[in-house]
Amino acid sequence: MTVKITYFVHGTTTDNEKRISSGWYDVELSDLGVRQSIELKDKIKGKKFDVVFCSDLKRAVQSAELTFKGTVNIIQDKRLRECNYGKYNAQPSEIVEPLQEKNITKRFPDGESYEDVKKRVADFLEFLKRKYDGKHVAVVSHKAPQLSLEVLTKNKPWEQAFAEYWGKKKAWQPGWEYIVE
Repeated sequence: MTVKITYFVHGTTTDNEKRISSGWYDVELSDLGVRQSIELKDKIKGKKFDVVFCSDLKRAVQSAELTFKGTVNIIQDKRLRECNYGKYNAQPSEIVEPLQEKNITKRFPDGESYEDVKKRVADFLEFLKRKYDGKHVAVVSHKAPQLSLEVLTKNKPWEQAFAEYWGKKKAWQPGWEYIVE
């Protein structure tokens, strides 16, 4: 029983450009994010997916549609949302980002912890194993769900997942591969 996942982060948002950590704040893609999502089509040409799942937040939905619409079924799933930073949703990244690693088990005020996100993602992975065994699934989502995948599928401790996160090194790539067994 295996599912292959290719994980894509949503395109750049207007908040990203202002160095704001959106969390559950439902922000749009910027012009750059729109271009990135359209250009991703060419970067992944030749890859075939059985289905695309995306977060139900606008930035992920827009990215998924710009990249995949008309080629494969796109399904929104709120389990793939970014971490809910609660009172820190849509606050400056210089404030929110240092708090992320401090809120692995402790919840953000009026929000959730990274462990809460991991539980959502684990539930999503169990669903994939039941319904999409042997399939290649694309996922368009956010930072916290991707970190959760690193913890769940590669058995990394949270600290390692955060330390190696591509965003810290500005090492974006057109998809990350995960196997769910």
